Amino acid sequence: MIGAQRVDFVSIPTRDLEQASTFYGETLGLERDPKSHASWPEFTVGNVTLAVVVPAQIGLEFAPLPFGAIAIRVPDVADARARLEKEGVAFERDTFDSGVCHMAFFRDPDGNGLMLHHRYAPYTDGSAP
Repeated sequence: MIGAQRVDFVSIPTRDLEQASTFYGETLGLERDPKSHASWPEFTVGNVTLAVVVPAQIGLEFAPLPFGAIAIRVPDVADARARLEKEGVAFERDTFDSGVCHMAFFRDPDGNGLMLHHRYAPYTDGSAP
């Protein structure tokens, strides 16, 4: 219908650009795109770019992303969770086992909903994750 080609980035709203940049770049250890601008830092995670934005800079009101809005794939949820907990990240509940994947829900300093995720069971078509 509209000729969509791909998703270029996901915006993550913040009220404190420096704090958010530190969280995504240092606490989570995501790679910052060296071409991104200081007032709009972008972090690359596989095939997705997370763009940290201050809504007020473009005339919008701040509202955090909902619970679990961004699922970050990791090789081992328990290990990644333990590492983040050592950095002071609080998780919202015990790690959830859905029967096909593990999920651990947490929030960034602005309250944006994130999760650690790892699919351990094959997809319904029999392919491996």
